[in-house]
Amino acid sequence: MRFVAGLIEKLQRHPKRIVFPEGTEPAVLQAARQFYALRLGAPIVLGPHDQVRATAQQHGLALDGIRVLDPSRSEELDGFVTRYARLRRMRGLPETDAREVMLQPNYFASMMLALHQADGIVSGATHTMASVMRALQQIVGTAPHTRTVAGCTVVEVGDSRFGEDGVLFLADCAVIPAPTVEELAEIAVSTARLARHLLGAKPRVALLSFSTKGSAEHESAVRVRAATALARQKAREQNLEALFEGEIQIDVALLPELGRRKCPDLALTASANVLIFPELNSAQIAARLLHHVARAEAYGPVLLGLDRPAANVPRGSAAWDILGAAAIVGVQAIHFPLLYPGAGQTPPGDARP
Repeated sequence: MRFVAGLIEKLQRHPKRIVFPEGTEPAVLQAARQFYALRLGAPIVLGPHDQVRATAQQHGLALDGIRVLDPSRSEELDGFVTRYARLRRMRGLPETDAREVMLQPNYFASMMLALHQADGIVSGATHTMASVMRALQQIVGTAPHTRTVAGCTVVEVGDSRFGEDGVLFLADCAVIPAPTVEELAEIAVSTARLARHLLGAKPRVALLSFSTKGSAEHESAVRVRAATALARQKAREQNLEALFEGEIQIDVALLPELGRRKCPDLALTASANVLIFPELNSAQIAARLLHHVARAEAYGPVLLGLDRPAANVPRGSAAWDILGAAAIVGVQAIHFPLLYPGAGQTPPGDARP
């Protein structure tokens, strides 16, 4: 709660336009209503007007301040179709009916985002991760000098001893099932950069394993060890001030006094605030365990490495979870080029394939 409250204060000073493709989902409409009521910016929901109004009426939600946009009736549709057809040719995408594609809410929202008609997108409450990612990667694409797209779940636990006053950044919770050394290093650096951006504190990054500093020799541990060294190198090249430690076990990462007993030369002197998991299974399991069993607040996954700010919330998310993800995306949008220099400058289908 404290974490999101801080984001809300920032966003109230710099309001943003967030598009929610799932405008007929009650929790999404509730989040959009809260977004407007808190003066965070202009929420845009997609869907047939009659269905959106019916959902709002059924749940007692006012639509004042919420822009309801039906892609099939939008005056932007023809232009979006033309641009998508051009983009498809440039990027060698599968031959499909461009109009049919652009009528899909995630594609329409992604085009709005790419053309700066919105500042961020939050989707996933009723759509699969694959469908959300497909639209974003085809239309928005990756940020300049970036090859790895990943998902970071921001978790706030009740015990302020952990992370940064109880806030932890977990990655990759969404995209890459078995990341390579290069991908793990990029995930670590991009997650650290997001943590720095949102917290204003030095990222303390733990690259996790079942092994601590060679206590076990296995391909997985060796891969995490190599990724740690590469992440340090990449951070130096990018002038990112952050601490990277790995491979280490989760208790070593979160409890530095225990860690020093296991490993006297441990660089971490405080609890890690960024946790990088060796693969997707462990990351997603950990995030959802914390949310459902430990009753931690969980927001995201926030998508890292894209050319515009976006988040993909889990299906069935509550309104507060969606609002939290929207607040993170909105704050990212305030100074997005600081996260990804050169991002957001080329409209889709114009130049950079």
